[in-house]
Amino acid sequence: MVFSGTATKYLAEKICQSLGCPLGNLQFTRFSDGEFAVSYEESIRGRDVFLVQSTFPNSDNLMELLLMIDAAKRASAKSINAVIPYFGWARQDRKDRPRVSIGAKLVADLLSVAGVDRVITMDLHADQIQGFFDVPVDHLYASGVILPYLQSLHLEDMVIASPDVGGSKRANTYAKYLGVPLVLCNKTRSRANVVATMQIIGEVKGKNVVIIDDMVDTAGTITKAADIMKEAGAKSVRACASHCVMSGPANERVQDSALEEIVFTDSIPYTQRCSKVKQLCVADMFAETIRRVLENKSISDQYIV
Repeated sequence: MVFSGTATKYLAEKICQSLGCPLGNLQFTRFSDGEFAVSYEESIRGRDVFLVQSTFPNSDNLMELLLMIDAAKRASAKSINAVIPYFGWARQDRKDRPRVSIGAKLVADLLSVAGVDRVITMDLHADQIQGFFDVPVDHLYASGVILPYLQSLHLEDMVIASPDVGGSKRANTYAKYLGVPLVLCNKTRSRANVVATMQIIGEVKGKNVVIIDDMVDTAGTITKAADIMKEAGAKSVRACASHCVMSGPANERVQDSALEEIVFTDSIPYTQRCSKVKQLCVADMFAETIRRVLENKSISDQYIV
């Protein structure tokens, strides 16, 4: 049985269409002070329950998921599987300076204490976050939909680029699969969400550059990289990222940048309008994973890279 929180219902409905099952009946009761309660409007006793909810801000989305898990546990579900296309708080994965929280570990603990039996997610900001959980984690990759799209463009002289050194492993995987060169950008930040300087490591002149990242938040890094590459003689610059956070001035920055297009998955709903933004659907990928979990089949068989 598949249920959805309020923010990710659009994706849960597509997943159910792919699975050929109805979306479960779940009710949210909201009080005037902002508190809310969750109730299942049908029996889930002894059933394998899949709860679809991305935990992007605001925090209500995470709280909804926790209450859905708790209610399912108290309703005697056989297994409780959290399907989290976008795992929020993942950028807080380590102590990078004194006296800071590790939000990713805290959220993992909250989900475990609530009663989750399995987590299915996609493109975590850092792979090691899987180790924060004491339950199985099925970690999917957006490359399953992004790589076929890039191949469909039939770009000549393609170059894969990473907007920072931290994303080099992901970009290198794409470059190896496509058989094209890899370019890196070395950036320094003055503070969070603000890029101070950036240098290109590699040749982009006369090339069609594709920048690969896991998420785009304020779009400062990716638009600065695109502008610098265009100034360095790139024939065209486009970007692909797993999660469409796109907060603050992101839309204006993308629209005014040298980017020809920016491609995301629909792990996060995108309601704003920017002519350069394109979204690819991951519902079939998550539906196939749910099917394989139920049938005790390998998940890794569906990975492209």
